[in-house]
Amino acid sequence: MKDMDNSVPSEIDSDRRQLLKQVGSGAVALGVMSAFPFARAQTMSNNIPEGANNFYTSTLVTVQKVSFPNQYGMKIVGNLFMPKNRDVSKKLPALVVGHPMGAVKEQSANLYATKMAEQGYVAMAIDLPFWGESEGPARNAVAPDLYSEAFSAAVDFLGTHEAVDRERIGGIGVCGSGSFIISAAKIDPRLKAIATVSMYDMGAVTRNGYNKSQTLPQRKEKLAQATQLRYEEFATGKRIFQNFLPVELPAGADPVTAMYHNFYRTKRGIAIPPGYTLMQTQNRTLASEVKFMNFYPFNDIETISPRPLLFIAGDQAHSREFSEDAYQRAAEPKELAWVPGANHVDLYDRVNLIPWDRLTSFFGKHLARTAA
Repeated sequence: MKDMDNSVPSEIDSDRRQLLKQVGSGAVALGVMSAFPFARAQTMSNNIPEGANNFYTSTLVTVQKVSFPNQYGMKIVGNLFMPKNRDVSKKLPALVVGHPMGAVKEQSANLYATKMAEQGYVAMAIDLPFWGESEGPARNAVAPDLYSEAFSAAVDFLGTHEAVDRERIGGIGVCGSGSFIISAAKIDPRLKAIATVSMYDMGAVTRNGYNKSQTLPQRKEKLAQATQLRYEEFATGKRIFQNFLPVELPAGADPVTAMYHNFYRTKRGIAIPPGYTLMQTQNRTLASEVKFMNFYPFNDIETISPRPLLFIAGDQAHSREFSEDAYQRAAEPKELAWVPGANHVDLYDRVNLIPWDRLTSFFGKHLARTAA
């Protein structure tokens, strides 16, 4: 049996096309993503909303590429941001920031880390395992336990950094990373304060669809489809990717697909880590994705208390149900902040809508220096 081919294929044979048509279900049809180079993406539609600045940089902070191992010996890569004029005699509070599901640290996480570094924090945006520059040979693999472990590994790194006060470490999880950092915080009390933004419960949405629209028979059918694809992947040595976001927005695309396309498939948000030749974000295999069905990040969320939780979401976001669910289950202290008029992706990069003051006051209060 030869090693698994982890590249994203650009075309498939007619039999596989037929299989994928048969197994298609949910909000996005299955298929195989057509890979494209960054140069082509730059020529695509650039309808950038007001205030969107995913690639924001600041003269007030420094940035350094860092790497560190997780508990399983896998290399995690991050961008470490620090206030440029910090007092080196004092240790600072720190934050670990996780990117949206299917993204890389250069998409949203860098922005949040930069902005928080401007406020006096050591802030590190990380690539989750199997994504971006972090290790994991099965590119884009779904492994929620390892995603959560990455946040604890980041705390290992930050808590031993000379600039960081290890008693004042918190974190921000954007989109899917909101559920991963919640999962990490349940068993890692070193995370003293946790904020989520546009959070997805990746377990619930995979099991139930949006607003519990997926029935149990449909869930079981998806599992059956995934096992068929596992057989094919095993037999061919090639992974079969879903076509979440085609290069060109399909005619009549639903609003959620159009919203994601406007970020991930235009220069507004597209990012390819060094060494990549293909755009691989926002794509994974169904055979791997069904692992989310065993992921229950909000179970026992109340045990995080008395460490504080802040849930931020747009009041127009299709994903707001997940922040509402987490808030209802969590114990005090907890906060739920709605951003008026904002959809899910608006809070990835629209600096005019993201409630920076709310984040700053939350972490300022809960990561304040304790008395000696």
